[in-house]
Amino acid sequence: FRTSRRWPSASLNLRSRPSSMPAEPAAAHAAEKPPLTSDYLDCAQLRFSLGCATVADKAPLKAQLLKQIEEKEMAPFYRATCEALGWEADAALLAKLEAANATELARLSDAIKTAEESEGESEICSAMLAKAEFLMRIGERAKALAALEETYAKTVGLGPKLDLLLTKLRLALFFDDKKLTADTIDAAKGLLDQGGDWERRNRLKVYEAVFHISTRSFKKAADLLLDSVATFTATELISYNTFVLYTVTTSLLSLPRADLKSKVIDAPEILQVLGEIPHLANLLNGLYECRYRTLMEALVGIVDSLYADRYMHAHTRFYWRELRVLAYNQFLESYRSVSLAGMATSFGVSADFLDKELSGFIAAERLSCKIDKVNLVVSSTRPDKQSAQFHSAIKQGDLLLNRLQKLSRVINV
Repeated sequence: FRTSRRWPSASLNLRSRPSSMPAEPAAAHAAEKPPLTSDYLDCAQLRFSLGCATVADKAPLKAQLLKQIEEKEMAPFYRATCEALGWEADAALLAKLEAANATELARLSDAIKTAEESEGESEICSAMLAKAEFLMRIGERAKALAALEETYAKTVGLGPKLDLLLTKLRLALFFDDKKLTADTIDAAKGLLDQGGDWERRNRLKVYEAVFHISTRSFKKAADLLLDSVATFTATELISYNTFVLYTVTTSLLSLPRADLKSKVIDAPEILQVLGEIPHLANLLNGLYECRYRTLMEALVGIVDSLYADRYMHAHTRFYWRELRVLAYNQFLESYRSVSLAGMATSFGVSADFLDKELSGFIAAERLSCKIDKVNLVVSSTRPDKQSAQFHSAIKQGDLLLNRLQKLSRVINV
């Protein structure tokens, strides 16, 4: 699975998707279509990046987005983009796009009418799907959704229905409609319970993982992404490099060290592109190998990429905080006490910064330690495993004795 080496994800050229399983007779028209690409969702990412304060050079992104809009004749999307970003709309370009949209819609409507008059159900579904996909492509959310629902009602066969639900998911993700995304995922899972091939099942896992990332369910997302590492084909949704970025970043917060080693660090599918993604290798290896200075430097760099990502943007501060808590806890597990200056040196920060940082996490009960401000020492207050087991045994023994005493009183009576 090789991808282009361009970055960020909004401008990645995607590897071609492997051919899917043979289509059902009702969807034979799908075989004639070109392979799906992520151009549609890339437009949403480009628009998001242009509105993101951390993106420095926006001119190439704007040129790229306008090129996509003109090539795909996205009049409604262009109008919405100008309103969202405060651009002055090019009246001539907008009129040209709207005229092209009207002409194409008339042609597609005539094709549906002709199919209804003289052709079979399969041809009618094909014509209806073509109109729905066109409305989706130009950014007509409500009309595209209605057309997809109408096409779904006439579609026969699990495979074509699942393809329609995946298309609907791309529409929901494009417009960041979380309720529609959740409902469509549930509907697709219901169909998969009745059957369905592995290719569509694996693609749905990636769609669901992206949805969980957008809702900060990193553990669920990590499990789904790791299941899809060896079978990733959802290039119409995200590129493989972006897929690996999501897999590594979610796994760091979700997996224990042993699983992180076997499922991520040693995974050949991840290793082949890990070096192509800025800061990601240092982030992963810095935490696992306890190179905390490297980890902190990589974290600063990776946060900028996450902040400019549509799905991770809202959770960047959360990720920044949680990974630091994880690193501090991992560091303190090795010591009963350590000097504040020594710990600050290990993390590549000043002692004053670390003092304030640790104080906040201790007050929030995120770290089991205390700071001796006189001697400038950080002491761990976490009980060791043997002590924890001893106290647990004592507590359970007390509960057992209390129950036996109550039972004895009942028997004596």
